[in-house]
Amino acid sequence: MTDLPRKAITRTAKLATLPLGFAGRATWGLGKRIGGRPAEIVAREVQQRTAEQMFKVLGELKGGAMKLGQAMSVFESALPEEIAKHYRAALTKLQEAAPPMPTRTVHAALAERLGPDWAELFQEFEDKPAAAASIGQVHRAVWHDGRTVAVKVQYPGAGEALLSDLNQLSRFARVLGPLVPGLDIKPLIAELRERVAEELDYELEAASQRAHAEEYAQDAEIMVPEVVHQSDQILITEWLEGIPLSEVIADGTQEERDRAGQLLARFLFSGASRTGLLHADPHPGNFRLLTGDDPDGPPERWKLGVLDFGSVNRLPEGLPEPIGIALRLALDGDAAGVYELMREEGFVKPTIEIDPDDLLDFLLPMLEPAQTDVFVFDRQWLRSQAARMADRRSPVYELGNQLNLPPAYLLIHRVTLSTIGVLCQLGATVRMRNELEAWVPGFAVGPASGDRAADNAEDHVGEGAEKADSGQGTEKA
Repeated sequence: MTDLPRKAITRTAKLATLPLGFAGRATWGLGKRIGGRPAEIVAREVQQRTAEQMFKVLGELKGGAMKLGQAMSVFESALPEEIAKHYRAALTKLQEAAPPMPTRTVHAALAERLGPDWAELFQEFEDKPAAAASIGQVHRAVWHDGRTVAVKVQYPGAGEALLSDLNQLSRFARVLGPLVPGLDIKPLIAELRERVAEELDYELEAASQRAHAEEYAQDAEIMVPEVVHQSDQILITEWLEGIPLSEVIADGTQEERDRAGQLLARFLFSGASRTGLLHADPHPGNFRLLTGDDPDGPPERWKLGVLDFGSVNRLPEGLPEPIGIALRLALDGDAAGVYELMREEGFVKPTIEIDPDDLLDFLLPMLEPAQTDVFVFDRQWLRSQAARMADRRSPVYELGNQLNLPPAYLLIHRVTLSTIGVLCQLGATVRMRNELEAWVPGFAVGPASGDRAADNAEDHVGEGAEKADSGQGTEKA
C-alpha cells in the first residue's frame, strides 16, 4: 500500500468487493456441497475466507471502513463459536494495526502542520509507526524537553474518506449483514457517521483528553496521558507504556484479565460522573494495563491507561439518572415502575402497548451482572443473550422490535454494549454492582447517590495522592 486511497470511485470499488466476494463464496460453497463435501466444512471455509477478505479491505482503506471494523470487533464475543473463531484473528488485527502511511507522507504532514523545521522540535522521531488506526497513525518520539511522546498524524484526506466510506457502507448494510451474523450494522454505521466531525477535530480531542488527564492526575487506578502539543491534524501526548488490552485478551493471566476488567468498568461509569464526558470508543486498542514495577502483583497496584479521546459523549450532569433508577427498579422486580419510567423516557412510544411483566422478563437476563456482588463475564453468556434477542420465533425478538432507543441514549447504549463485549473477551470477574452504586445516579437507594459518586471520586484522588507521596501514584509501566 502506498497512500490512503482518496478517490471516492477507488474506495467504492474496493468496498464493493465485500458483498460481491461474499456472493461469490456462497456460490463456490454451494458448488462444493453439490460436489459432495460436508456442508459444515464448506461453511467454515466460506466464513474464514470472508473474514480474511473483509478485514483486509477495511484495514487497507482505513477511514470509515476501518472505523466500522474496529467498532465491530468488540462484538465478536457475541457470535457463535463456530463463526467467531474464523473472525477473531482478523478482527484483532484492526484493534492495534493497519497498513502505515509512507514516511515521505508523514514528513510532509509534519512539515505542513509544525513548520519546515519540525524535526528540531524532537530529540528523536521514529519513522516507523507504533500504531495505525482509522484516521491517523501514531509515532513514538522524544520531545525537545526529553519527554517520550506519542505523535498522532491524521491521514491526508481522512475526512473525505471517512464520510465516503460510511455513506457507501450504509448502502451495503443489508448485504454486509451476513458477514457478521447477529450484529445490526446499519444503525452502527449511522451513529459513526454522525460523529465524523468530532473524530477529525484534534483540537476538540485535545480538550477532552486534557479534561480527563486533569481529573485523573492523582488517581490511584486510572491514568490518562497529558497533552503536550496540538495543531491542526497533529496531536502530541505523553507516551504511555503498558500491555495493550488486546494482548491481555489473547494471552493475559486471569489476574490481569480481572484487574483490567474491573478498571475498565470503573472508568466507563466514573468518567461521565467525574468529567462530564463519556469515552465513546472502548475498543481494546485504546487501553493499556499498567503494571509498573509490580508485574507479578499485587493486582491492586496495577492501573488502567486510557488513550484516544476523539469520540466522547458530552454529559455535563453525568449519566442520566433514569438509567440508574430503571436498573434499580428492575432488580427490585418493580415491573410497573420500570414500564412507566421507560415510557416517560421514550423507550416505549405512546402508540405501543407492552405488558410490564413481559418487559421485565425481557430486561432481567441482560442485567445479570448487576444482580450479584461478583459476575463472571464470558463469551458464552454474551452469546446466550445475543441468541435470545436474535431468535425471530421468540416473543423476546418481537418485544425488542417494539422498543425505541431515544437519541439521547444512543451513544450511551453503544458504549455500554461495547464495554460489555470487551469484558466478555477478557473473561473478567468484575464487581459490577459496586461500580453502579458508586457512579450511576439513581441506582443506589436514597437521594444522595450523586453525593456518593462525588465522595468516591475524592477517595480515589486521596489514594492516588498517598501513593504519589510514597513514589507509587505517578508510576508508569
